[in-house]
Amino acid sequence: MNEISKNKKKRNIRKIVLTVLLAAAVIAGVLFYIRPWNKETEQKEKTTKTTQVYEGVYTTSIDVSGYVAAYQTQTVQIRATGAVTAVYVKEGDKVSKGQVLATVDDSDQQYTVANLEQKLKTAQLSGTSTAREIELLEMQLESANKKVDNTKAYANFDGVVISVEISEGDYYEAGSTVMTIIDNSKLKATVEVDEIDIQMVETGMALSITSDSSPGVEIEGRVSYIPMVGRYSSQGIGVMDVEIVIDNPPQTLKPGFSFEGTIDIESEQSMLLVAQAAITTSRGVSRATKLNDDGTTETVIVQVKYLGENLYQVLSGLNAGDKLVYSSSESTSTIDSIISSVTGGGMETRSQGGGSMPQGGGGRP
Repeated sequence: MNEISKNKKKRNIRKIVLTVLLAAAVIAGVLFYIRPWNKETEQKEKTTKTTQVYEGVYTTSIDVSGYVAAYQTQTVQIRATGAVTAVYVKEGDKVSKGQVLATVDDSDQQYTVANLEQKLKTAQLSGTSTAREIELLEMQLESANKKVDNTKAYANFDGVVISVEISEGDYYEAGSTVMTIIDNSKLKATVEVDEIDIQMVETGMALSITSDSSPGVEIEGRVSYIPMVGRYSSQGIGVMDVEIVIDNPPQTLKPGFSFEGTIDIESEQSMLLVAQAAITTSRGVSRATKLNDDGTTETVIVQVKYLGENLYQVLSGLNAGDKLVYSSSESTSTIDSIISSVTGGGMETRSQGGGSMPQGGGGRP
């Protein structure tokens, strides 16, 4: 009797274990099917959202910044070796183009010139020298006079002396720096303009510049030079090193000081805008899913430029009014309100370092 009771008890325990395992399997199966269904449903809800490509008319202001430099700089040198016989200027002096700044001993050069002058005079009066001999003496005299001139340092332009490196009596080696002069009647700077914005920039375009050295003063400048070849910046963006000139700088703006400014593009431009969520990029290729009138969708390759604020500028591949399907947790109304805030009613874009940022407001076009 005890043995029978034990066997029944074992069978009951086995039934309980089997029941628990079966229940666990059912629950696991339910969870397995429910979770994918929820994810699939959630994804389906995301992909049913749509936005569109908007168009706005705008003017562009390209932001620039940097440090101003003197319009011209001359590192003064003398092309002869010898003792310094005179230094005619000091730091801070104004100089004129062609002015003699310093000299080294020219005794040997002057002797050579005098000797050749005597030989040439004798040859011309003797009547025995050939025309070729006289021509060679004249060439030697011309060369000797140039060597005399090489013992002097000249100013190449009107400017001011900012440093003097020699003193009278020093022994000077040809090619060493004598002094430095600058032309600060104008200032210049080199600024980066990215490969997209450079298409709108032309020489002669006006700039508005401000500097902490001249608070409250709006300084005028102009684009003076656009190079033929660009380069890649440290961020991997194609840029042009554009030169600007400030023709009438205030006295407070000195070479080496910083500035900020804008290049104003006079003509109106048209820009296509689309939400960042509607664009996917893989391996350097950007795509959008376009919703056709018949309800079908197609994937198109696009070129876009990020503007910030979750917005792209469409460069190619889409047209104004195209409807796009996107997958995002952000609502359509939120995305449309972002685009609506910068389109219609005119807007201004400000660009620097490869990106344009729309500014301004208005209704949806």
